[in-house]
Amino acid sequence: MTPRRSALFMPAHNERAVAKARTLDCDVVILDLEDAVAPDTKHSARDTAKASVLDGGFDPREIAVRVNGIGTEWHTDDINAFVNAPLDAIVIPKAELPADITQLGEQMDALGYGPDVELWLMAETPTGVFNARELCQAHPRVGALLLGTSDLAKCLRIPATIERDGLLHALSHCVLAAREANIDVLDGVCLDLANPEIFQVQCEQGRQLGFDGKTLIHPSQIATANEVFAPSDDEIERAQHIMTAWNEALARGDGLCVLNGKLVENLHAEEALRTIALHEAIKARSF
Repeated sequence: MTPRRSALFMPAHNERAVAKARTLDCDVVILDLEDAVAPDTKHSARDTAKASVLDGGFDPREIAVRVNGIGTEWHTDDINAFVNAPLDAIVIPKAELPADITQLGEQMDALGYGPDVELWLMAETPTGVFNARELCQAHPRVGALLLGTSDLAKCLRIPATIERDGLLHALSHCVLAAREANIDVLDGVCLDLANPEIFQVQCEQGRQLGFDGKTLIHPSQIATANEVFAPSDDEIERAQHIMTAWNEALARGDGLCVLNGKLVENLHAEEALRTIALHEAIKARSF
């Protein structure tokens, strides 16, 4: 299990910011060649990103690159540039058509990308959300679905609210699509840096909706995301008690048991195992 509680976007052309990323407590660093980079800086940003990835030093964080979108003048060169770079993932903005993702996965195979380099797709348009189910299953490289809530809210003409009421259907739809495909799903960014309590609320909402983590725009958001999307002490203790009771039930030949007045079945044991595994994976990730 790989924790992806906090995925921080960093502008790929900003060498100072990228260097700082190697010291931060985020689970994922995403070097951004798209929104954070002006058109006349795209080529130099690509070179800087590639050099940074080749230089390494990001472990134990995962390192990904958000390339320019399919159909843009920079996309093909972006994909070609990172064939031999030690990446964990290529992030595709505004993914919409499953056929494009299938073709892109096959292109990466043909270019010689390592089999462990994943495709992370961003659902940030109505078409991308509607097609999320097919996108998540478009190619074996697809390993995560990321929500682009800012662009999506703009497309849907939704007013900004703390609880993101107008986005709830889209958010839940994408969680369902990712879970069916057995891949991770990360919530969108929060642009309000002046009010950290809003970020806290949206992290907690994201976890309640089933997200594995959150994409971030600033290092100040890392600690909150890491805390919210990690099992709490109470959850870990409960999971351990469930596994103890469950194993004792299995030893008796029973397929269920009662713990503190609540029925425990196989599904509860599976979730408890997942909680413990995530906790252990987080502990093993020492920065």
